[in-house]
Amino acid sequence: MFRISMRRPAQALAVSLLALSLGSTVLSAAEPDDVVAKVGDTEITEADLAFAAQDLGKELQRFPPAQWRKLLLDVMVDMELMAHAAREDGLDKDPDFERQLDFLKLRALRNAYLAQKIDGAVTDEEVQAAYDKEFADFEGPEEINARHILVKEKAEAEALIAELDGGADFAELAREKSTGPSGPNGGSLGYFVKGQMVPPFEAAAFALEPGTYTKEPVETQFGWHVIKLEDKRRQEKPAFEEVANGLRQQLMRERYDARMAELKDQVAVEILDEALAKSEEEGAAAEDGAAKTE
Repeated sequence: MFRISMRRPAQALAVSLLALSLGSTVLSAAEPDDVVAKVGDTEITEADLAFAAQDLGKELQRFPPAQWRKLLLDVMVDMELMAHAAREDGLDKDPDFERQLDFLKLRALRNAYLAQKIDGAVTDEEVQAAYDKEFADFEGPEEINARHILVKEKAEAEALIAELDGGADFAELAREKSTGPSGPNGGSLGYFVKGQMVPPFEAAAFALEPGTYTKEPVETQFGWHVIKLEDKRRQEKPAFEEVANGLRQQLMRERYDARMAELKDQVAVEILDEALAKSEEEGAAAEDGAAKTE
């Protein structure tokens, strides 16, 4: 069986990941070179099972975890047997196969470089620094917490306002009278920012002060509303945990773009196909134009 040469740390990492996913009770050995089976003279190791687990990915999730190790071994045995048969038939010398193999090696090297030099090079400290910079002067949009009562007719809404003026409880009236889905919850809509509600409703709600309600019914395409403002505040900056992954991805993209620019400066790239060359020129021109407008 063909195996792409990898350094031992990569093998150990793969086995560690497999151990975490399968659980210590299922994975008894965790050394990359531990032999779990032999097919003829070919050894199947823990590292092979780990790489198979990575390749199968979501397919493993269809089976109980207790079965994963046996399934992975079955896959590896089948692969070794069929690979042996393919070599016996000379398929490993087929030009199309050799081209495919070259591509797979190229992709594996690219992925290894990305994992070690790009993705894996972004540290937790860099993500924290990006968070501190991104949200240093953060001022979130204004958001309000409101309730409403929705009815079909304007006269109904006017009658509700009269009841509120007489001291009726807004939430109770909403539960009794509102035809909207928030009625059972006392008309509560929770917090929202501008742009989330239809314009007439939004304008009336944001014009209120906390604790007050609309003195005139508000008409929208849904009917007639009586709105009460419960609270008004500025949206707080997101917690680090909420945005850390996105910031990490952003740093990875920036590092990738910078590294690709360096590599293209170091190695000449010549596109010989005229159509592809033209497309590349148009793409570069569009990127330059976009950069100038930023």
